[in-house]
Amino acid sequence: MSWGYGYREYVPVAQRKAQGSWYAIEHARKQGRAVQPVMIRGKKIATTFWGKAWCDHLESYSDYANRLPRGRTYVRNGSVVDLAISAGRVEALVAGSDTYEVDIRIDRLTAADWKKIRNDCSASIDSLLDLLGGKFSAGVMTRLTRRPDGLFPTPKEIKLDCSCPDWATMCKHVAAVLYGVGAHLDQRPELLFLLRHVDHTELVSEAVSAGNLSTALGEPSSQLAGEDLGAMFGIDLDVSADSSTGAAAPAKRRSPAKKKPAATSTPKKAVPRKKSAPKKSVAKKPEPSGDAVGNGVVSQKAVKKKAAGKKATKKKVARKKVARKKVAKKSAATKKTAAPKVVVKKSVKKKAATNSTTTKTVKKKAARSKVAKKKAVKKKTVARQKRS
Repeated sequence: MSWGYGYREYVPVAQRKAQGSWYAIEHARKQGRAVQPVMIRGKKIATTFWGKAWCDHLESYSDYANRLPRGRTYVRNGSVVDLAISAGRVEALVAGSDTYEVDIRIDRLTAADWKKIRNDCSASIDSLLDLLGGKFSAGVMTRLTRRPDGLFPTPKEIKLDCSCPDWATMCKHVAAVLYGVGAHLDQRPELLFLLRHVDHTELVSEAVSAGNLSTALGEPSSQLAGEDLGAMFGIDLDVSADSSTGAAAPAKRRSPAKKKPAATSTPKKAVPRKKSAPKKSVAKKPEPSGDAVGNGVVSQKAVKKKAAGKKATKKKVARKKVARKKVAKKSAATKKTAAPKVVVKKSVKKKAATNSTTTKTVKKKAARSKVAKKKAVKKKTVARQKRS
């Protein structure tokens, strides 16, 4: 809704984030990756050395110092709903009055500058001691983040683009994305090397060499050999195979344990089992026949019971038939009584209709007769007047 000045209607922050997150999920699903929102906890945008160094580097330039603060509020309230970092490119989605697409291009680091960085880092003794612990020293990190010739890009090497209608090259959406890069570097510092198209493992391969190992570790008779370090960092090293230590003492063999004689078990006496007594077969008594018991009295009683049962079933069947006939008669009687009622109702209606028609015709005849009488009276009065 415009108020006559071209301004858009205000949209709450929660509604903006909901719309932007839904759009970011669909956009990431089409690209076949997971959504990477910028989530900042607390007041500080960056907490580690890498994130702070990135933000301080951008704010050190006068071109960015006046425009970057506009994006801090956007980053802190979670408006950067998606931020993906690839080789030399940052793609992000920012939730504003609409969901805007931000595209930042960063130039590749020149081969000469990368070679200088590798040489400076490999000559640092402190860096090698920290490499054994899997960390970079403070000297190496300051060398990597040095403003003139470090890994961080200059404003000339950064190209900004946003789909919002703001005419400025660095709008608040772009500023929010640049701060979001610093937040991502807190969690994954290797993304800085990916942005400048360089491989951070080359620093390790340059540092872990035969000449630098002797200066960093002191004596060559160290417990870690070159092959072990190469296996640790995944690098092929050209290290001489001569070892100053002597041969290891052979390991002592264990004497085989004497087998204990097996205990002689005394044979148990076999206990004879008692023979079970043979079971006596009990002969079944034959059932008495009808003729043998009571001279046929039992058979006569059974015949009488069967006959009585048949008579009872016949009586039940007859009773059911009678009951069915009564029910059928009642239903037929109710149908007959219901039919005349309907006929009577129809006849009554017909009579009422005929009576109404007759009354109408009677009324019409009465009205006609009245009109005729009035006309006759008028004619008589007119005739009398003429005679007089």
